[in-house]
Amino acid sequence: MNLLSTMTLRPVPVIHRFMVLLELLMVLFAHQNEGQSPGANDASSLNTLLQDYAFRAFVRPHTGVIYDGTVPSDLTDIRIAAIRLRSGSLRRKGMSYNEFSIPFGLSVQPYVVRLVLVYHNLGNWSSLYYPLPAGYTFLTPVIGLLAYDATNLSATNLPELRVVVSESPISINFTNVTTVSNGARCVRFGLNSSLEFENLVSSNTCSTDRLGHFSIVINSSERAGNRDSNSKVWKIVGSVIGGLIALVLFALIVFCLSRVRKNKKVAQMEQHADAGVSLQTSRVGNTQIPVASVTRTQPVLENELVM
Repeated sequence: MNLLSTMTLRPVPVIHRFMVLLELLMVLFAHQNEGQSPGANDASSLNTLLQDYAFRAFVRPHTGVIYDGTVPSDLTDIRIAAIRLRSGSLRRKGMSYNEFSIPFGLSVQPYVVRLVLVYHNLGNWSSLYYPLPAGYTFLTPVIGLLAYDATNLSATNLPELRVVVSESPISINFTNVTTVSNGARCVRFGLNSSLEFENLVSSNTCSTDRLGHFSIVINSSERAGNRDSNSKVWKIVGSVIGGLIALVLFALIVFCLSRVRKNKKVAQMEQHADAGVSLQTSRVGNTQIPVASVTRTQPVLENELVM
């Protein structure tokens, strides 16, 4: 007799089958993510990748010259650029670099003789790598400026340098935004998906004391609340104006009615006056004219005792 025929087969529990299937799906998902670029929407991995491609633009590097980099084909719409500078010159003079205006007095930690400033414009990828809280909407793409050591322009996976502002703050002028609504705010994206909101310096300008990634956003719920409050204000103003107009119209109607009543009364009085006195008429030629009746005063004797 076959040994297998003597064994009792126990049915596999359903929960066990479900767990095995779940593990298989997780493994497949992990392998799929390994092929994605860059790092499954990881902003830190994106910075590392863009640093590598920005440094590749330094074929024949010159200090103070901006070099536009080329990103991988699967990251089209992202723009990068790089510029190599002397730390001392940047501290003494400052500079303007695309949307960023860096004042003098800036220092780099840890100190390096030369540094590279890498510029990012994430375009349509902004919301993918830097998601916003519920209710917020981007008004501008996310732009970034990061500093790296320029000792080895072939190096990859370099750590970011910390930039310290001792005088005026760094100004960021978002030239690609045409109109900014009320309630718009600046946002700085930090590590671990942290966000720092600040008020705008002007209609399209933000300020910061450090480098990083920035954008202008708006809270849709606040905008809706402002619309509701404005609607309420206009309703109140409309009610007041409507009440004043109704009051003026009522006063005009009362005034017109009183004038009509007064004119009617005067006409009736004139009609009664004309009807109360009848004058005799007499013909003069071909015309009939009124003539007052002649009343002769009866003579009275001065002395009634005269016989």
